[in-house]
Amino acid sequence: MPFEQLADADLIVDQVYDGGQSGTMADDPLARLLPVGNQGGFRYAGSPAKGTVRLGVLYTTGGEPDWPDTLDPQTGLFTYYGDNRSPGHELHDTRRRGNVLLRDSFDWSHESAEARRRVPPFLLFEKSAPGRRIMFRGLLAPGGPGLSSDDELQAIWRSTRGQRFQNYRARFTVLDVSRIERQWIIDVLDGRATESPHVPAAWAAWIDGRKYSPMLAPSTTVVRTRAEQTPADPAGLAILAEIREAFRGHEHDFEYCAVELWRLIAPATGSCEVTQRSRDGGRDAIGEYVIGPSSDPIAIEFALEAKCYSDTNSVGVREVSRLISRLRHRQFGVFVTTSYFHYQAYGEVRSDGHPIALISGRDIVEALRAAGYADLASVRRWLKQFGPTTTSAP
Repeated sequence: MPFEQLADADLIVDQVYDGGQSGTMADDPLARLLPVGNQGGFRYAGSPAKGTVRLGVLYTTGGEPDWPDTLDPQTGLFTYYGDNRSPGHELHDTRRRGNVLLRDSFDWSHESAEARRRVPPFLLFEKSAPGRRIMFRGLLAPGGPGLSSDDELQAIWRSTRGQRFQNYRARFTVLDVSRIERQWIIDVLDGRATESPHVPAAWAAWIDGRKYSPMLAPSTTVVRTRAEQTPADPAGLAILAEIREAFRGHEHDFEYCAVELWRLIAPATGSCEVTQRSRDGGRDAIGEYVIGPSSDPIAIEFALEAKCYSDTNSVGVREVSRLISRLRHRQFGVFVTTSYFHYQAYGEVRSDGHPIALISGRDIVEALRAAGYADLASVRRWLKQFGPTTTSAP
């Protein structure tokens, strides 16, 4: 969408909106699209301090490894981190008061329909190269189906240079709304968000009964490329290199690390034991994944294989076939590697429908970052649970 047309444009999911060409802050496309300012990840019309925000915008660059905002298109869940991102401030004492807006919006979301009317529609935008282009990613409602209040909004601890501080991790649902009409935006700014004849049905249903209608978009890409399995940033590559160095000369011990990495990705994992090398039967670990209510859980058994490979050494058909051949009836497989899966091996697993979770180097880095291990110092501390390592001091 050209910059000159933004002031009157509708918002269409995954459409790109151009920035200006003057070389100044006036080129910001968000400020042209909506009256929410031209700076920061939190933008809004109104005042968070006074509880009068009528329209909220969450803007993410996708390029901050310490704060990995993520959108899962297959579930419609979006994870966003608050704006207290450095030590020295209380959780809600931020310049833009973004965390105040999160706190109040999630509180109101759990109250009556009248209280939910105070929750501003949140619009999600993402940086899109080149230049100042942005992409509209959807209409957000606080929380999500099946999430507890603690899962929806959680104050998490982080540290920088030994100083600790708290920030919010918030989870939203991208509602099943493909187009936001300009007239509804005008009505929202006038205080008539739910009374407007242009209100999206999914937003009205959420306000009236906290009913979520997520935008579900199952992936059509069944085989990830090498680039998609590898961290895209130098910091992520350095984290993988740190893990490889920790197990240099005793790569078999990576099996214990792989089990804990899988627990980060799949928290419902129950007991899991690394097998003895002489009796592993082609499986590095055997474990249980627990589903169902806590009063009557069901444990599904899985077999795990781990390979601490260099970034140039892919996991091939032979290694994957070895795990497949060892899977028993009603078992699924987990394969964890610090490298990537060869295209042929990946393709055979997916095309033949084998129940195997393929965890590549990028997945490892993303799991560690989501758990708060976003830099080399914190990763080194995490690795110490696996015994002495050969990593250098920070």
